[in-house]
Amino acid sequence: MSDFSLESVDVALSPLARFEEFLQSRGKRMTQQRRLIVDEVFSRHEHFDADELLEMLAQTSGRGKVSRPTVYRMLGELVDAGLLRKMDLGGRAVYEHDYGYPQHDHLHCQKCNKLVEFHSEELKKIRDAVGREHRFRVNGHRLIITGICPECSKARKRRSRPLDLV
Repeated sequence: MSDFSLESVDVALSPLARFEEFLQSRGKRMTQQRRLIVDEVFSRHEHFDADELLEMLAQTSGRGKVSRPTVYRMLGELVDAGLLRKMDLGGRAVYEHDYGYPQHDHLHCQKCNKLVEFHSEELKKIRDAVGREHRFRVNGHRLIITGICPECSKARKRRSRPLDLV
């Protein structure tokens, strides 16, 4: 059986230090709101959208208020800085850590929007072979396999009972 778990990646700088470096290269400075957002985003590893990030920021006690436009602007900057990756899932922009996180792919449940991360050496070999065949220098790939997760599939198969019609 294949091992689809993700390996670890060592990085020289913390996400905050890397973002500060990015901002300096663009002639921008690290503000308190930017720092709050970076701290919140990298305090845990979860897939999230802008609204969920706003909610996380609002729930974190002792933190300053961050506006919706600031969050959207920051998400774009974090993507540009190579810290986050943006995925479009059914018209919804979802973000995940990119910096210090290994190349991986996803299973996406179209019913509950659950994302499952996995790594496959077999997929990497196919990607590299296709690249060689077309004399294409491969830097990476992104694969999202869509379908229905076991929980949603199980809920769908439940037999209807006469009481369900009431």
